[in-house]
Amino acid sequence: MDSNFIGGFCTQTADILNFIGWVITLIKIAMPILIIVFGVLDFGKAVVGADEKVIKKSVTTLGIRVVAGLVIFFIPSIIIWLFGLVNAYNNMVDDFHICQTCLLAPWNCTVSTDASAAY
Repeated sequence: MDSNFIGGFCTQTADILNFIGWVITLIKIAMPILIIVFGVLDFGKAVVGADEKVIKKSVTTLGIRVVAGLVIFFIPSIIIWLFGLVNAYNNMVDDFHICQTCLLAPWNCTVSTDASAAY
């Protein structure tokens, strides 16, 4: 493969990465809100029912939701960190920063879409 193509991957796919970054950002905002809403609803039902088993089940369910939310929240950052470790051993640092910015901070993703700018 041509090293220019590989080196310019993030520049060439910046629009797609930016869209994915916005989706990730929306998920990061919606996930805690959904966890709180569903937690309140579950606890409300459990308290109104006054059944000890239902209350215990709702606490367990809330714990699972919190752990799942944390995992989903941190997966993009962990993946970028792993790519950063690999990236330290090659010469595509600038291009990697474009990927990182577009995925983790899409509001800062400003890359020229001109194909000649990637080379």
